[in-house]
Amino acid sequence: MPPKSDTPVLIVGAGPGGLTAAATLGRYGIDFLLVERRTELSSLPRATGVSTRTMELMRSFGIEDEVLAGGVEVEWTQWRCETLADVDAGQGAPTGFPTREQCSLISPAAPACVPQDHLEPVLLDHIRSLDVGRVELGTEMTGLEQQPDGVRVRLRDVEGGATRTVDARYLIAADGAHSRARHALGIEMHGPDNLLGAVSALFRAPLWELVGEHRYGIYIVTHPEAEAVLLPAGGGDRWLYGVTHEPGSRLASLGEEEMAMRIELAAGLPGLAPRIERIGGFTFAAKLADSYRERNAFLIGDAAHRATPRGGTGMNTAIHDGFDLGWKLAWVLRDWANDELLDSYERERRPVAQHNVRQSAQPPGSPLELGRALAADLGGRIAHAWVDGAGHQVSTLDLLGPGLTLFAGPECRQCEVPATVPVTARRLDMITARALGIDASGALLVRPDGAPADSFAAAAEASELIRAAA
Repeated sequence: MPPKSDTPVLIVGAGPGGLTAAATLGRYGIDFLLVERRTELSSLPRATGVSTRTMELMRSFGIEDEVLAGGVEVEWTQWRCETLADVDAGQGAPTGFPTREQCSLISPAAPACVPQDHLEPVLLDHIRSLDVGRVELGTEMTGLEQQPDGVRVRLRDVEGGATRTVDARYLIAADGAHSRARHALGIEMHGPDNLLGAVSALFRAPLWELVGEHRYGIYIVTHPEAEAVLLPAGGGDRWLYGVTHEPGSRLASLGEEEMAMRIELAAGLPGLAPRIERIGGFTFAAKLADSYRERNAFLIGDAAHRATPRGGTGMNTAIHDGFDLGWKLAWVLRDWANDELLDSYERERRPVAQHNVRQSAQPPGSPLELGRALAADLGGRIAHAWVDGAGHQVSTLDLLGPGLTLFAGPECRQCEVPATVPVTARRLDMITARALGIDASGALLVRPDGAPADSFAAAAEASELIRAAA
């Protein structure tokens, strides 16, 4: 009989969504076990677009600077040009991410260009620094079954082959597009598959010297013999060159020599000699799981939804899933709320995934609506406004507590309220209060994700609103 152990939350998969869920639980002091079948985190850049809201979450974790240290400073514009040598003659188009100037008005953070293989280790280091929970790389899930009060999962050590059983009150399936957990739960996924094929090359070459001041997150190269997308993939001269193709096209089998020739043509610099590190292929899909929850098991990230790379929403949606489910599980496990709170996970996250998946499946060249994309990314959180802190200015978003936060107008008399959920009271000046839609004697009750829980005038019974919000 293999040994058995228990954990409040078992997370399967150490991608961005699973890591964010673990970081969120850890910050609430909730024990967890995070397992990942890979013995090391991925060394591939994968996604490079880190959205405004994702950077706000990294800021709330206290790791914003560490994340930015692995990226490059760019403007999030799609820049279309024949080659990078002709970048001055190019034209820009929106990406769905706001510009830095726009962000200065709406957020204390801004979207970043950071490869996933830098973001993931930063999150993992942060999780380990919390000294809560366990992370086991090289451990795979081989099966699961629902129990009356949780989930029983079979785990296997990838290298040694040893097996064991873990009983968890809750399971978070963050194990990717081909999720073994989703299959075991009997949840189907629907939507178009194989929309396009893609082949990409990770390479190094001194391309920043070519583009000069035109530093963008995406370059669409239109050279007839090298049509592709070029993406900065981290610090230094690390880049991605990606070609899309119809299924069955010869482009699917581009080799290193032909890929190097295409990169040279796309750069417009004869003799460039890019150093190719890896070539890989994948297919585009736009799919959504029929359900995000089966009793005490939940799906997040690619296990719940698959978007194409267009719009840069896949990784960010996964991260937001992990944070949303993480704080709600923490509230339930701390007895701050009952299990009904967990029903709001799918109710609130599915519409965002539906929007992002649908938008990502639009044909190339379709306009990206910045306003709608930004609304989906920010998730209805309160407005950002700068307020005076301890010797420096902080954002209203920086004032959010782990429970509920009560933002009160300058004349509000009710700033302490009884509740089973911890409440942090913040009194605002009139200008900031108005920015949050609060009058002088009013207040606004806000969840830890920044979403309003309720608002009330000074004469209202705050304790009733607290109970309703929990």
